[in-house]
Amino acid sequence: MSVSQGVEIGIADIEAAATRLQGVAVRTPLLSSSALDEAAGGRVLLKPESLQVTGSFKIRGAYNLMSQLSPAQARKGVVAWSSGNHAQGVAAAGTMLGIATKIVMPEDAPAAKIRNTRRLGGETVLYDRYTGNREEIARAIAAEQGSELVPSYDHPDIVAGQGTVGLELIEQCAERNVVPDQVLICCGGGGLSSGSAIAIKARSPGTAVHTVEPAGFDDTARSLQSGVRERNDPAARSICDALQTESPGELPFTYLKKLAGKGLVVTDDEVRSAMRFAFRHLKLVVEPGGAVALAAVLAGKVTCAGKTTVVVLSGGNVDTDLFATIQQQEDDRP
Repeated sequence: MSVSQGVEIGIADIEAAATRLQGVAVRTPLLSSSALDEAAGGRVLLKPESLQVTGSFKIRGAYNLMSQLSPAQARKGVVAWSSGNHAQGVAAAGTMLGIATKIVMPEDAPAAKIRNTRRLGGETVLYDRYTGNREEIARAIAAEQGSELVPSYDHPDIVAGQGTVGLELIEQCAERNVVPDQVLICCGGGGLSSGSAIAIKARSPGTAVHTVEPAGFDDTARSLQSGVRERNDPAARSICDALQTESPGELPFTYLKKLAGKGLVVTDDEVRSAMRFAFRHLKLVVEPGGAVALAAVLAGKVTCAGKTTVVVLSGGNVDTDLFATIQQQEDDRP
Protein backbone atom coordinates (compact mmCIF):
# COMPACT_ATOMS: atom_id res chain seq x y z
CA MET A 1 0.00 0.00 0.00
CA SER A 2 1.21 3.50 -0.77
CA VAL A 3 2.47 5.20 2.38
CA SER A 4 0.22 8.19 1.74
CA GLN A 5 -3.00 6.21 1.34
CA GLY A 6 -5.33 6.40 4.31
CA VAL A 7 -2.91 8.57 6.31
CA GLU A 8 -4.07 11.84 7.80
CA ILE A 9 -1.75 13.94 9.93
CA GLY A 10 -3.29 16.85 11.80
CA ILE A 11 -2.41 19.34 14.50
CA ALA A 12 -3.57 16.86 17.18
CA ASP A 13 -0.89 14.39 16.05
CA ILE A 14 1.77 17.07 16.32
CA GLU A 15 0.53 18.16 19.74
CA ALA A 16 0.68 14.52 20.89
CA ALA A 17 4.23 14.29 19.58
CA ALA A 18 5.13 17.44 21.52
CA THR A 19 3.85 15.78 24.70
CA ARG A 20 6.00 12.69 24.08
CA LEU A 21 9.03 14.89 23.47
CA GLN A 22 8.77 16.83 26.71
CA GLY A 23 12.03 16.37 28.60
CA VAL A 24 13.60 14.73 25.52
CA ALA A 25 13.85 17.47 22.88
CA VAL A 26 14.96 21.00 23.66
CA ARG A 27 12.48 23.82 23.05
CA THR A 28 14.99 25.73 20.96
CA PRO A 29 14.79 29.52 21.25
CA LEU A 30 13.53 32.05 18.74
CA LEU A 31 16.38 34.51 18.20
CA SER A 32 16.59 37.98 16.69
CA SER A 33 19.55 40.02 15.46
CA SER A 34 19.76 43.65 14.41
CA ALA A 35 22.57 42.73 12.02
CA LEU A 36 20.35 40.13 10.36
CA ASP A 37 17.37 42.48 10.18
CA GLU A 38 19.59 45.07 8.50
CA ALA A 39 21.01 42.57 6.02
CA ALA A 40 17.54 41.21 5.20
CA GLY A 41 15.77 44.55 5.06
CA GLY A 42 13.02 43.32 7.38
CA ARG A 43 12.39 41.58 10.67
CA VAL A 44 13.84 38.06 10.80
CA LEU A 45 13.55 35.54 13.63
CA LEU A 46 15.71 32.41 13.79
CA LYS A 47 14.75 28.97 15.11
CA PRO A 48 18.18 27.30 15.68
CA GLU A 49 17.62 23.54 15.71
CA SER A 50 21.42 23.43 15.54
CA LEU A 51 21.12 23.77 19.33
CA GLN A 52 18.86 20.71 19.54
CA VAL A 53 19.80 17.36 21.10
CA THR A 54 22.29 15.68 18.69
CA GLY A 55 22.67 19.01 16.85
CA SER A 56 19.61 18.82 14.60
CA PHE A 57 15.81 18.53 14.61
CA LYS A 58 15.94 14.81 13.80
CA ILE A 59 15.60 13.58 17.40
CA ARG A 60 12.00 14.84 17.33
CA GLY A 61 10.74 12.44 14.68
CA ALA A 62 12.94 9.51 15.65
CA TYR A 63 11.87 9.56 19.29
CA ASN A 64 8.22 10.14 18.43
CA LEU A 65 8.16 6.99 16.29
CA MET A 66 10.38 4.76 18.44
CA SER A 67 8.66 5.62 21.73
CA GLN A 68 5.44 4.14 20.32
CA LEU A 69 6.89 0.72 19.42
CA SER A 70 5.48 -2.25 21.30
CA PRO A 71 7.81 -4.10 23.70
CA ALA A 72 8.02 -6.95 21.17
CA GLN A 73 9.00 -4.57 18.38
CA ALA A 74 11.52 -2.75 20.57
CA ARG A 75 13.27 -6.01 21.51
CA LYS A 76 14.08 -6.67 17.84
CA GLY A 77 15.71 -3.27 17.40
CA VAL A 78 15.34 -0.77 14.56
CA VAL A 79 17.08 -0.06 11.28
CA ALA A 80 17.36 3.34 9.59
CA TRP A 81 19.15 5.00 6.70
CA SER A 82 20.59 8.49 6.88
CA SER A 83 23.30 10.86 5.70
CA GLY A 84 23.98 11.64 9.35
CA ASN A 85 21.50 13.77 11.26
CA HIS A 86 18.69 11.22 11.29
CA ALA A 87 21.30 8.60 12.18
CA GLN A 88 22.25 10.52 15.30
CA GLY A 89 18.61 11.10 16.22
CA VAL A 90 17.81 7.39 15.90
CA ALA A 91 20.92 6.38 17.85
CA ALA A 92 20.16 8.82 20.66
CA ALA A 93 16.49 7.81 20.84
CA GLY A 94 17.51 4.16 20.91
CA THR A 95 19.85 4.72 23.84
CA MET A 96 17.15 6.64 25.72
CA LEU A 97 14.56 3.92 25.08
CA GLY A 98 16.82 0.88 25.39
CA ILE A 99 16.38 -0.08 21.71
CA ALA A 100 19.26 -1.40 19.59
CA THR A 101 19.83 0.71 16.47
CA LYS A 102 21.55 0.01 13.16
CA ILE A 103 21.90 2.83 10.63
CA VAL A 104 22.95 2.66 6.96
CA MET A 105 25.11 5.73 6.20
CA PRO A 106 27.09 6.92 3.16
CA GLU A 107 30.81 6.34 3.59
CA ASP A 108 31.49 9.96 2.60
CA ALA A 109 29.16 11.40 5.25
CA PRO A 110 30.89 13.98 7.45
CA ALA A 111 33.22 12.10 9.79
CA ALA A 112 31.70 13.93 12.75
CA LYS A 113 28.24 12.52 11.92
CA ILE A 114 29.53 8.94 11.65
CA ARG A 115 31.57 9.30 14.82
CA ASN A 116 28.72 10.85 16.79
CA THR A 117 26.25 8.19 15.61
CA ARG A 118 28.54 5.52 17.04
CA ARG A 119 29.16 7.53 20.22
CA LEU A 120 25.40 7.82 20.75
CA GLY A 121 25.04 4.04 20.63
CA GLY A 122 24.20 3.36 16.98
CA GLU A 123 25.81 0.64 14.88
CA THR A 124 26.73 1.97 11.43
CA VAL A 125 26.70 0.21 8.06
CA LEU A 126 28.56 2.28 5.45
CA TYR A 127 27.86 2.30 1.69
CA ASP A 128 28.75 4.28 -1.46
CA ARG A 129 25.98 6.86 -1.94
CA TYR A 130 26.60 7.04 -5.71
CA THR A 131 26.48 3.30 -6.45
CA GLY A 132 24.42 1.83 -3.62
CA ASN A 133 20.80 2.20 -2.52
CA ARG A 134 20.65 2.91 1.19
CA GLU A 135 16.96 2.15 1.54
CA GLU A 136 17.32 -1.25 -0.13
CA ILE A 137 20.27 -2.08 2.13
CA ALA A 138 18.33 -1.05 5.24
CA ARG A 139 15.21 -2.97 4.24
CA ALA A 140 17.26 -6.11 3.63
CA ILE A 141 18.87 -5.86 7.07
CA ALA A 142 15.51 -5.22 8.74
CA ALA A 143 13.93 -8.20 6.98
CA GLU A 144 16.79 -10.47 8.05
CA GLN A 145 16.64 -9.33 11.68
CA GLY A 146 12.88 -8.82 11.96
CA SER A 147 13.57 -5.20 12.95
CA GLU A 148 11.36 -2.16 12.57
CA LEU A 149 12.30 0.48 10.01
CA VAL A 150 12.63 4.11 11.06
CA PRO A 151 12.47 6.13 7.81
CA SER A 152 14.05 9.56 7.78
CA TYR A 153 10.92 11.36 6.53
CA ASP A 154 8.31 9.15 4.82
CA HIS A 155 6.34 8.07 7.90
CA PRO A 156 3.42 9.76 9.71
CA ASP A 157 5.10 9.59 13.16
CA ILE A 158 8.28 11.10 11.74
CA VAL A 159 6.35 13.92 10.04
CA ALA A 160 4.37 14.61 13.23
CA GLY A 161 7.52 14.64 15.35
CA GLN A 162 9.35 17.02 13.03
CA GLY A 163 6.22 19.16 12.94
CA THR A 164 6.81 20.14 16.55
CA VAL A 165 9.38 22.62 15.20
CA GLY A 166 6.58 24.51 13.43
CA LEU A 167 4.32 24.21 16.46
CA GLU A 168 6.97 25.67 18.74
CA LEU A 169 7.87 28.57 16.50
CA ILE A 170 4.24 29.61 16.13
CA GLU A 171 3.78 29.42 19.91
CA GLN A 172 6.96 31.46 20.42
CA CYS A 173 5.80 34.09 17.94
CA ALA A 174 2.46 34.30 19.79
CA GLU A 175 4.33 34.86 23.05
CA ARG A 176 5.85 37.94 21.37
CA ASN A 177 2.49 39.01 19.92
CA VAL A 178 3.91 38.45 16.45
CA VAL A 179 2.18 36.84 13.47
CA PRO A 180 4.85 35.71 11.00
CA ASP A 181 4.26 36.54 7.37
CA GLN A 182 6.44 33.71 6.13
CA VAL A 183 8.47 30.77 7.41
CA LEU A 184 11.47 29.39 5.50
CA ILE A 185 12.40 25.76 6.16
CA CYS A 186 15.34 23.67 4.94
CA CYS A 187 14.08 20.75 2.87
CA GLY A 188 15.49 17.34 1.97
CA GLY A 189 12.83 14.63 1.91
CA GLY A 190 10.26 17.03 3.34
CA GLY A 191 9.52 15.63 6.80
CA LEU A 192 10.44 18.83 8.65
CA SER A 193 8.84 21.20 6.15
CA SER A 194 5.60 19.23 5.74
CA GLY A 195 5.11 18.57 9.46
CA SER A 196 5.88 22.18 10.30
CA ALA A 197 3.55 23.40 7.54
CA ILE A 198 0.69 21.37 9.04
CA ALA A 199 1.26 22.99 12.44
CA ILE A 200 1.88 26.49 11.12
CA LYS A 201 -1.19 26.54 8.87
CA ALA A 202 -3.38 25.13 11.65
CA ARG A 203 -2.34 27.86 14.05
CA SER A 204 -1.67 30.73 11.63
CA PRO A 205 -3.47 30.17 8.28
CA GLY A 206 -2.18 33.41 6.76
CA THR A 207 1.49 32.54 7.23
CA ALA A 208 3.25 31.42 4.06
CA VAL A 209 5.59 28.41 4.22
CA HIS A 210 8.52 28.07 1.81
CA THR A 211 10.85 25.11 1.39
CA VAL A 212 14.50 25.89 0.67
CA GLU A 213 16.91 23.55 -1.13
CA PRO A 214 20.40 23.62 -2.63
CA ALA A 215 20.81 23.96 -6.39
CA GLY A 216 20.94 20.55 -8.03
CA PHE A 217 18.76 19.09 -5.29
CA ASP A 218 15.73 21.29 -5.92
CA ASP A 219 13.35 18.38 -6.44
CA THR A 220 10.73 19.80 -4.06
CA ALA A 221 10.78 23.25 -5.70
CA ARG A 222 10.29 21.66 -9.11
CA SER A 223 7.66 19.29 -7.75
CA LEU A 224 5.67 22.15 -6.24
CA GLN A 225 5.74 23.84 -9.63
CA SER A 226 4.73 20.77 -11.64
CA GLY A 227 2.39 19.17 -9.11
CA VAL A 228 4.11 15.77 -9.31
CA ARG A 229 7.17 14.36 -7.54
CA GLU A 230 10.25 15.23 -9.59
CA ARG A 231 13.66 13.56 -9.32
CA ASN A 232 17.17 14.96 -9.17
CA ASP A 233 19.98 14.26 -11.61
CA PRO A 234 22.15 11.48 -10.12
CA ALA A 235 25.20 13.49 -11.19
CA ALA A 236 24.22 16.47 -8.98
CA ARG A 237 26.63 17.45 -6.20
CA SER A 238 26.38 19.90 -3.28
CA ILE A 239 28.11 20.67 0.00
CA CYS A 240 24.66 20.28 1.63
CA ASP A 241 25.08 16.59 2.50
CA ALA A 242 21.95 16.55 4.68
CA LEU A 243 19.66 17.54 1.80
CA GLN A 244 20.70 15.14 -0.96
CA THR A 245 17.49 13.20 -1.48
CA GLU A 246 16.49 11.80 -4.85
CA SER A 247 12.88 12.99 -4.72
CA PRO A 248 10.41 14.42 -2.19
CA GLY A 249 8.97 11.87 0.21
CA GLU A 250 5.58 10.62 -0.92
CA LEU A 251 3.78 11.40 2.33
CA PRO A 252 5.45 14.79 2.95
CA PHE A 253 4.71 15.92 -0.59
CA THR A 254 0.97 15.24 -0.22
CA TYR A 255 0.99 17.99 2.43
CA LEU A 256 3.56 20.32 0.88
CA LYS A 257 1.64 20.60 -2.39
CA LYS A 258 -1.44 21.69 -0.40
CA LEU A 259 0.23 23.90 2.19
CA ALA A 260 3.55 25.26 0.88
CA GLY A 261 4.20 28.21 -1.36
CA LYS A 262 6.91 28.49 -3.99
CA GLY A 263 10.05 26.47 -3.28
CA LEU A 264 13.27 28.46 -3.00
CA VAL A 265 16.71 27.39 -4.24
CA VAL A 266 20.19 28.60 -3.21
CA THR A 267 23.71 27.95 -4.48
CA ASP A 268 26.55 26.41 -2.51
CA ASP A 269 28.32 29.78 -2.50
CA GLU A 270 25.23 31.41 -0.99
CA VAL A 271 25.19 28.66 1.64
CA ARG A 272 28.84 29.29 2.50
CA SER A 273 28.12 33.00 2.86
CA ALA A 274 25.19 32.24 5.18
CA MET A 275 27.39 29.97 7.32
CA ARG A 276 29.91 32.79 7.66
CA PHE A 277 27.18 35.27 8.56
CA ALA A 278 25.72 32.93 11.18
CA PHE A 279 29.08 32.44 12.85
CA ARG A 280 30.40 35.99 12.64
CA HIS A 281 27.22 37.91 13.47
CA LEU A 282 25.07 35.41 15.36
CA LYS A 283 27.80 33.22 16.96
CA LEU A 284 26.04 30.11 15.65
CA VAL A 285 27.65 27.06 14.06
CA VAL A 286 25.37 25.88 11.25
CA GLU A 287 26.04 23.05 8.81
CA PRO A 288 25.57 23.61 5.05
CA GLY A 289 22.16 21.91 4.84
CA GLY A 290 21.04 23.73 7.96
CA ALA A 291 21.95 27.11 6.49
CA VAL A 292 19.97 27.06 3.23
CA ALA A 293 16.94 28.92 4.61
CA LEU A 294 19.16 31.67 6.02
CA ALA A 295 20.97 31.75 2.69
CA ALA A 296 17.68 32.39 0.91
CA VAL A 297 17.05 35.44 3.10
CA LEU A 298 20.56 36.86 2.75
CA ALA A 299 20.64 36.24 -1.01
CA GLY A 300 17.31 37.99 -1.53
CA LYS A 301 15.44 34.90 -2.76
CA VAL A 302 12.39 36.10 -0.84
CA THR A 303 11.08 39.58 -0.01
CA CYS A 304 11.59 40.45 3.65
CA ALA A 305 10.90 44.21 3.56
CA GLY A 306 7.86 45.11 5.64
CA LYS A 307 7.44 41.52 6.78
CA THR A 308 8.27 39.23 9.69
CA THR A 309 10.16 36.17 8.48
CA VAL A 310 11.01 33.09 10.53
CA VAL A 311 14.00 31.02 9.43
CA VAL A 312 14.63 27.48 10.64
CA LEU A 313 18.30 26.53 11.02
CA SER A 314 17.87 22.78 10.85
CA GLY A 315 21.27 21.52 12.02
CA GLY A 316 24.82 22.29 13.08
CA ASN A 317 26.69 19.02 12.52
CA VAL A 318 29.58 20.05 10.29
CA ASP A 319 33.12 18.72 10.09
CA THR A 320 35.68 21.01 11.72
CA ASP A 321 37.92 21.20 8.65
CA LEU A 322 35.09 22.13 6.29
CA PHE A 323 33.74 24.71 8.71
CA ALA A 324 37.20 26.25 9.18
CA THR A 325 37.78 26.41 5.43
CA ILE A 326 34.45 28.15 4.84
CA GLN A 327 35.09 30.63 7.66
CA GLN A 328 38.50 31.53 6.24
CA GLN A 329 36.93 32.52 2.95
CA GLU A 330 35.55 35.98 2.32
CA ASP A 331 32.64 37.44 0.39
CA ASP A 332 31.21 40.87 -0.30
CA ARG A 333 29.26 40.94 2.96
CA PRO A 334 31.07 42.85 5.75
